[in-house]
Amino acid sequence: QVQLVESGGGLVQAGGSLRLSCAASGRTFTSYIMGWFRQAPGKEREFVSAISRSGGSTSYADSVKGRFTISKDNAKNTLYLQMNSLKPEDTAVYYCAATGAPYSRVPITTTFYNFWGQGTQVTVSS
Repeated sequence: QVQLVESGGGLVQAGGSLRLSCAASGRTFTSYIMGWFRQAPGKEREFVSAISRSGGSTSYADSVKGRFTISKDNAKNTLYLQMNSLKPEDTAVYYCAATGAPYSRVPITTTFYNFWGQGTQVTVSS
């Protein structure tokens, strides 16, 4: 079991930056593949980014590639999402997710993740 708590969301103007954090507690942090997903009002939850247990492999949605960077600090049991050049369409609730399953690649769909945080709101104004 792992517990996930996101922070760092807020209101920012288009073109601005935010850094989201996800603090993990419970089982060893390096046991999990970690991911970020987001859900805008009236839309399904969608993949944003994911990172392997070691941090050596990452994946990004095309919509955020080149603007967002996922990273993790295993010593602090914390996952990060640095978001730059934010756009109004990035507005959503952002969720941290984890899976302990032995996937060879980082999953990019919600069904593969079995632990979720409560979410943090990101609002980008135009």
